[in-house]
Amino acid sequence: MKLKEKISLEEVCGKTFKIRVVEASDYGKAAFTHYLHNHQNGVSRFYKAEAIEHVKRALEYKFPDDSISNKWAEEALQYMLFDFKKDVPFPEPEKPKFKFIDLFAGIGGFRMAMQNLGGKCVFTSEWDEQAKKTYEANYGEVPFGDITKEETKEFIPDDFDVLCAGFPCQAFSIAGKRGGFEDTRGTLFFDVAEIIKRRKPKAVFLENVKGLFNHDKGKTLKTILNVLREDLGYFVPNPQILNAKDFGVPQNRERIFIVGFRKDIGVEEFEYPHPTKKDASFRDVKEEEKVSVKYYLSDTYLNTLINHRKRHEDKGNGFGYEIIPDDGIANAVVCGGMGRERNLVYDDRLEDFTPITHIKGDVNRQGVRKMTPREWARLQGYPDNFIIPVADASAYKQFGNSVAVPAIQATAEQLVKIILPHVSKKD
Repeated sequence: MKLKEKISLEEVCGKTFKIRVVEASDYGKAAFTHYLHNHQNGVSRFYKAEAIEHVKRALEYKFPDDSISNKWAEEALQYMLFDFKKDVPFPEPEKPKFKFIDLFAGIGGFRMAMQNLGGKCVFTSEWDEQAKKTYEANYGEVPFGDITKEETKEFIPDDFDVLCAGFPCQAFSIAGKRGGFEDTRGTLFFDVAEIIKRRKPKAVFLENVKGLFNHDKGKTLKTILNVLREDLGYFVPNPQILNAKDFGVPQNRERIFIVGFRKDIGVEEFEYPHPTKKDASFRDVKEEEKVSVKYYLSDTYLNTLINHRKRHEDKGNGFGYEIIPDDGIANAVVCGGMGRERNLVYDDRLEDFTPITHIKGDVNRQGVRKMTPREWARLQGYPDNFIIPVADASAYKQFGNSVAVPAIQATAEQLVKIILPHVSKKD
C-alpha cells in the first residue's frame, strides 16, 4: 500500500480521527503543527522528534496490523508538507522579515498583528483548550500548553527576535525584599522572565490590564521593570497606557503596554504610537443582517437589570447595565456577564419573537439585545474571515481576554522598525 493511501493530514491533525485516544504526550499535536509551520527554517529541529512520534502513534492506531518504523513515520511527515496550510485563513508571510513567539496566546491577537507586519511565529503557548481550537482554526497551528512546565519551555527555539506575551497579572510577595528576578517566583511573569533570560530575544512586547500601574501600590510594576532592566539587561522605556478607541475600533479599552530592547541593540529611546484619529462608532461593527432572537433579552432579565441599576443609583453608585447607541463607543469587552450587560444595544429588526432558548418570560419588545460574538470580534480588530469555531459562551470569553489587534499592531510597528536592521538574514 502506498504511503499516501495510508493516512491523511486531516487524520493526523485529529479532524476526522480521535488522535487523543492514543496520544502518549501532551505535546504531540502541537509539535506536529509547529514542525509543519517551520519545515523551511532551522526552527523545525526543535519539533521534529516529537512530530515523528505523533505521526507514528497515529499510524499505529489506524493500522494495528502493520509494523510502523520511525522511517515510515518520517516519510509520512514529509509527505504531509505538500498538503499543509491550504485552507488556513491567516497564514504566515511568504517572505518573513523577523521571527517571534506568542506566549499566553489566547486566540492570536499578537500573532495577527505581528504577521501583518511581516513576522513569522515560531512558537505558541496557550493553556485554554477552547482558545486552542480557535487558534488552530485560524492559524493552522496547535499551541503548546502550560508554559510554567519545564518540558513546555524546552520546545522554545533559540533563534527568535521578539517575545510577545499578554501575561496575567499576579501579586508578588516582595515586602522587605529587593524586588528582583527571584522575588517573582510563583507568578506567571517569572516564567516570561525566565524565557527571556534563557533565549535573550532582541525585543520583548508585553501587554496587561491598566490596573497593573497601581497594583499593590505600584510595587508589582516596579518589580517587573526592575527585572527587565537590571536583571535581564534590557532597555525598557516607561510603560504607556493605550486605548483601543484611538486606533480605529469603537471600544473604550485601556491597556498597559511594555516594550523592551536588549541593550546590545543600542536603543536609547522609544516612541509609542500616537492615536490614529480614526473616528469609529458601534455602527461600524454592527451586524448588517438581522440577528437571531437568542441574543435578545427577556423581559424578566431586562427588568432585573433596570431594577438593579436603580438600586445602585439610589445609593449614589454608577454601577449597572448600559445600552450603547449606534453612534457610541462600546465599553471594554471583558469576561463574565458584566462585559455583556455593559454593552447592550438597540436593534429593532427582529420580527419573530419566539424564543429558541430557555428564558424566563417573553422576549423584550424594546429591541434590547446583547452584542454578538462577531461584533465583539470586530471591536477587538479581528477581520470578518476570522473563524469562530466555538460556542458563544467560549467566544465571548476569548474575545474578552484578547488584545485589541490595532493597538498592538501600531505599537509593534514602532518596535519592528528598530529591530529589523539587527535581524539575521540567514533563514
